[in-house]
Amino acid sequence: MELTMELVYIAAAIMIGLGALGTGIGFALLGGKLLESTARQPELGPQLQTKTFLMAGLLDAVPMIGVGIAMYLIFVVAG
Repeated sequence: MELTMELVYIAAAIMIGLGALGTGIGFALLGGKLLESTARQPELGPQLQTKTFLMAGLLDAVPMIGVGIAMYLIFVVAG
């Protein structure tokens, strides 16, 4: 029983960590592509920036969902 609870904690930690890592990589790629696109076509800069902020908001939702599921695992399943 105790081993199962420890595995749930490890699974929650991996879930949160991979969510943060994926978001970091996603933001880096998104920012790089925004700079690259703006450098190629400066007249589209404001439109690209708006779309980038929308994508950043969606990208931020992924780790929040992961944290929510991890908290469920920690406090309901293991608790």
